[in-house]
This record gives sequence, C-alpha cells and structure tokens, in this order.
Amino acid sequence: MPTLRPAPPHQAVRTERVESERFHRFAYDELVARDKAGLDVFWLRDESLEDTANLPPPHVIAAEIVEDLQAALAEFTEVAASLAALAHPNDANLRSE
Repeated sequence: MPTLRPAPPHQAVRTERVESERFHRFAYDELVARDKAGLDVFWLRDESLEDTANLPPPHVIAAEIVEDLQAALAEFTEVAASLAALAHPNDANLRSE
C-alpha cells in the first residue's frame, strides 16, 4: 500500500495552510480596517481609452486582436514542441529541423 504524503504547500487546501514566517492569515475585519484595503484598481486604467472618439474602427481593433493571438499561438506552439522534444528525445517526429 503506498504511503500518503501531505500535499506540497502550493497545493494545500487553504484551510489546511499553517502560519509561518512567510504566511499569515488575516481575518476579514483586519483587512477592511486597513487604510489600503480597497480593491479599486483605478491605477490600471488605460488612459489611451479615455478619449473614445479617437479609437480605431471595430474591424481594425478585431484585426489587431487576431494578429496578437496568432503570434501568441505560434510562440506557444514552439514552446509545446520544445517541451515535447525534451520529454521524448528519441522521437524523430518531435525534433524541429
């Protein structure tokens, strides 16, 4: 019968986490009592979008999104192929040439 090991800290259920030097639980009341407890993310606002009259037409925005996504997909495809080649170094089908 296999020995059961506790989950690594990054996989532990939140209720099972033990306080340590790097981790401290805070009660909700403690958090909201702080000055900076708000979740307002106003600082993330994209100032270029405030003047909506100067936005490009929707089809241009959509084309730019498609271009960005295709570039990202190409990069992830290369990463996946590299990882597969590392996992199966003897498989000629996975080697990039």
